[in-house]
Amino acid sequence: MLASTTISQEDLLNGLGLEKGPTILDVRIAEDFEADPRLLPGSRRRSHLTVADWAPALPAACSYVIVCQKGLKLSHGVAAWLRSLGFRAAALEGGALAWAEAALPMVPSGRLPFLVAGESSLWVTRERPKIDRIACPWLIRRFLDREARFLFVPESEVLAVAERFGGEPFDLDARGVFWTHRGEGCTFDTMLQELSLVTEPLTKLATIVRGADTARLDLAPECAGLLAMSLGLSKCFGEDQEQLAAGLLLYDALYRWCRDASGEGHNWPAKGGGN
Repeated sequence: MLASTTISQEDLLNGLGLEKGPTILDVRIAEDFEADPRLLPGSRRRSHLTVADWAPALPAACSYVIVCQKGLKLSHGVAAWLRSLGFRAAALEGGALAWAEAALPMVPSGRLPFLVAGESSLWVTRERPKIDRIACPWLIRRFLDREARFLFVPESEVLAVAERFGGEPFDLDARGVFWTHRGEGCTFDTMLQELSLVTEPLTKLATIVRGADTARLDLAPECAGLLAMSLGLSKCFGEDQEQLAAGLLLYDALYRWCRDASGEGHNWPAKGGGN
């Protein structure tokens, strides 16, 4: 996808949420970031002043999109530096300012300080995940933090483990838990709202997740299918991390259907009698 030294808003938007989409590095100076402390989905903050220190440690298999305020000297300089080390890197045309002016998705960084610090995150929830506890990790991995780690523990230990290990508890009906069900919505809905990720395909996916997770299969025809596949996965895997890995692929497929294929059909046999 990064065939030139720049990438358009449209091309970057098409790469968001994909497992093999680009890694976004936000190199805005502190003054510009403080004026609008939001990040493109999946971004990490980095300083252009220390690129010589942090660049060599970046994963070589990834491609990188560099974002500064206006898509000028800072992003082009950092992208060129990465390319000099053999990385695939491009500057976002127009930078964060043009992205914001186009009303494209941006995540408020205030509630999740790891986004600003550039650290990987830790999340804690109940063991034996099925629907919401797979959908939320998918959202986090694809739109917030590729390196996020998830701990599945007995329900009685979620809050204590989160406190001791510095993690964010989620999908738990307990006082003080921010990332959980609200009203008729599920935790996935809460995350979309709080993280300003209410896009058309994610909203469509949220309806399917909500229906399957809260026994309202009438919300969308796909709810029953997601419930069936989720329960089936729980029977296929006895280890929660293995189930999570399989579930991420399931949600990758559902997201691409919501975004790119919900209007398509599949007929057999093909017209003309072909196979």
